[in-house]
Amino acid sequence: MPVSAPRAAATGTSPAAGSTATVPVRLVVNGREVSVEVDPRRSLLDVLRETLGLTGTKKGCNQGACGACTVLLNGRRIVSCLTLAAMHEGAEIKTIEGLETNGELHPLQAAFVEHDGLQCGFCTPGQIMSGIGCIAEGHAASPDEIRFWMSGNICRCGAYPGIVAAVADAAKRA
Repeated sequence: MPVSAPRAAATGTSPAAGSTATVPVRLVVNGREVSVEVDPRRSLLDVLRETLGLTGTKKGCNQGACGACTVLLNGRRIVSCLTLAAMHEGAEIKTIEGLETNGELHPLQAAFVEHDGLQCGFCTPGQIMSGIGCIAEGHAASPDEIRFWMSGNICRCGAYPGIVAAVADAAKRA
């Protein structure tokens, strides 16, 4: 599909008939270096899911409001639907698939199981990745603090008590 002139101006792409230029991007995803050719307009979320096959990161609202697509970018949590993959040349990305070590769950994953921090499971990857970021940022000293700093991650099933308990438990163990 050709790119319209206004869209081309906004994205910096040429409206050449039927063509879309790609750019090479090197990422370190879950400790493994990958090089991909991407449309410069593609989100990091879409590259992770559709190009790299890492479907643990969920596409919820695709507007940055639900947190289902949360990943760690250079150790900091971000919603991957709101950032372009091409912006992160050389970045380290950690997804839910990269948490286990030698068959052992990450401590927060184990805490989610112990505290029933999940029901349907759709939001769970984003909740866990955000919880890891919350702990690393030092925002897990109390249930109120956890709720505040995790407020960008929505759970439609209402598993919040278990999620908060899991993050608090994992923070104590860290």
